[in-house]
Parts: sequence; structure tokens; C-alpha cells
Amino acid sequence: LDDCRTALSIIGERFASGECFVPELILAGEMLRQIGAMVKPRISGDASAPQKKLGKIVFGTVEGDIHDIAKDIVVFMLDVNGFDVMDLGVDVPVAKFVEAVKSFKPQVVGLSGFLTLAYDPMKNTVQARVDAGLRDGVKVMIGGGQMDDQVAAYAKADAYGKDAMAAVTLSKGWVGVK
Repeated sequence: LDDCRTALSIIGERFASGECFVPELILAGEMLRQIGAMVKPRISGDASAPQKKLGKIVFGTVEGDIHDIAKDIVVFMLDVNGFDVMDLGVDVPVAKFVEAVKSFKPQVVGLSGFLTLAYDPMKNTVQARVDAGLRDGVKVMIGGGQMDDQVAAYAKADAYGKDAMAAVTLSKGWVGVK
């Protein structure tokens, strides 16, 4: 898993610098899914090394967007870095995020979106949680293709994470882990 983290960091840096493109990200995501499927049962099945989770995170791609590659990579990285992650999938309605926050009681909510059409659903999701009285004590991060700090401000999210490692760093900071 440490090698996966290193590999993901390398592919992320290469993507950011224009050295690799979406097909390489897809391949990396598929490889991580396969490795995770092999490794996770061995980790969770090892009773001699119970792993205490750092915190809980609800994560999903917002309503109207079906992109999942980046979401899956972020969820994987959060999981292997010690978080209990509830992955809601793609095209997640606002009400499903609100219900997940009520039932799962996370410290962090991650909203993913690849296209500009995700801006309003992100804003609506944050507002719906405020309206439901679920904003206090729960940090919100956004990420995805067209997202940045301005979109985070528009959606009233707490932060924008540019990649999977940024999501891990933000989450660790918010739950008090160095």
C-alpha cells in the first residue's frame, strides 16, 4: 500500500505537469482497484493488527456528474491512510448526502465533480446540510477537474483539494492527526 501511495503520487505529479494524460489515470485507477481488492481483505482479516480508524468520511460525486475515476482514487487513498470512508458513488442526490451525514456521523464530507455543472450541486449539498442542522463539526472539501479555491468559496466548502494526497492531508488536519 505504501508503494501504491508512492505510485499514485508520481502519476498525479506527471498528470499535473502534462507528462501523462487521462488514459494513464484510468489505468492507474484500475490497477489501484485491483490491488485494493487483493490487499484490503488481508488487512481487515489480520486480527493481530487491528487498525484504529482516524475518522469517518462521506464521499461522493455530486448530482448530475457520473465521473468516478478521481473519486475512486481519493476514496482508496483515504481508506489506505486510515479513514473509514462511506463511498456514495456517482450522481448522488443532495438528500442522499444529508442522510449519510445523519446516519454515518462523519467528520468530513468530500464532494467530487469533474465538470462545471457540478458547481451548483456542490453548493446545494452544503446548503442542504446547513438547513438540516448538520454543518457544525463536519468539514467539507471539494475536488475534481474544474474545481478550485473559487468554486470552494462559491459552494461554501471549507477547502479545495487538488488531488488525492491533498484530500488525505486536509482530512488528517481536520481530525487532528499530524
